[in-house]
Amino acid sequence: MEILNVFETTLWLFYATILILSLCVGSFLNVVIYRLPAMLERDWRIQCHEYLELGDARIDDKLQHLSLAKPGSTCPHCGHRIRAWENIPVLSYLFLKGKCSSCNSTISLRYPVIELITGVLSVIVAIKFGVSLTTLCALFLTWTLIALTLIDYDKQLLPDDLTLPLLWLGLLISFFNVFTDTESSLIGAILGYMILWTVFQIFKLVTGKEGMGFGDFKLLAALGAWMGWQLLPQIILLSSVVGAVTGIFMLITGLTKRQQPIPFGPYLAVAGWIALMWGHDINRLYLSSLQ
Repeated sequence: MEILNVFETTLWLFYATILILSLCVGSFLNVVIYRLPAMLERDWRIQCHEYLELGDARIDDKLQHLSLAKPGSTCPHCGHRIRAWENIPVLSYLFLKGKCSSCNSTISLRYPVIELITGVLSVIVAIKFGVSLTTLCALFLTWTLIALTLIDYDKQLLPDDLTLPLLWLGLLISFFNVFTDTESSLIGAILGYMILWTVFQIFKLVTGKEGMGFGDFKLLAALGAWMGWQLLPQIILLSSVVGAVTGIFMLITGLTKRQQPIPFGPYLAVAGWIALMWGHDINRLYLSSLQ
């Protein structure tokens, strides 16, 4: 295609396009991170009432009709509908000086930060993989991992609506050898799930408590499907070390309490993204050091 030839010969245009696109995706991810858990909780409440025959669940009208597309974004303080020029990623936040144009309430810095992170990581992906199908797939995985990270951080929840499609897509693209072959992908998905499931069962047997959620199993299975079983040890080791260090730091500094659950999904997501970008290089470096 002509546009691909232009991108290949004019890389700065390719990177600029990826940056602009990913900033817009980051804005959408803010919506997904906020709304998807609320939509799932609404549906679960309705299903529980139906199963227990408790009659219709009382759902707020705004929540009843909530979706990722509707209603349009509004200020959480005054209900002011966000206009198009107020919703330009990063730039609108700077132009409005971080305040609502209607009620002057402070807009959370988190929104532009997520947009920037999405943009920066996406450009790194584009530089790494170039103008290719691999970049397109890696961008989708990166964006999904960002959403999963923030949802798990907020709600201690890794929604099946994201992890399961990610798993199946990882198996699908393995037929085209994008990141790994089909055999490695299938084994990676099975081992990814079973390893954490086994750890969960052993921990529960020893302590009588549940050490992690089932969403963690599915996320590692998805990462195994995308990258193959060969990178699973690296992902598990890196996520465990980072999670342990972060947890100890948060306990020492008082940012969390001893009995307060710490989500493991963000560490899996970060480790998975690092493995996606440099996993095979890290493995080669480690193996060469043993020789």
